[in-house]
Amino acid sequence: MGKLQLYEVFARRQRADRFEHIGCVEAPNSDLGRVYAWQTYDEAKWFEMIVAPRDAFHCVNRPEQPFTLHPSEEALT
Repeated sequence: MGKLQLYEVFARRQRADRFEHIGCVEAPNSDLGRVYAWQTYDEAKWFEMIVAPRDAFHCVNRPEQPFTLHPSEEALT
């Protein structure tokens, strides 16, 4: 397959709703990331679900990487 990458998953229940972050999946490519996201988070009737590679996000106002709970988590990535 390939190197696994984290994909952040966002979804909305209706077209007028804002996207909400509902979790993340690990996959070797974006096609499988989409499949894994749908299989993992299909408990709700989503109008739309999207995935994006975690490394596509950049923090604007903090020195930590986005999606970290504590600065020490940076050492784990």
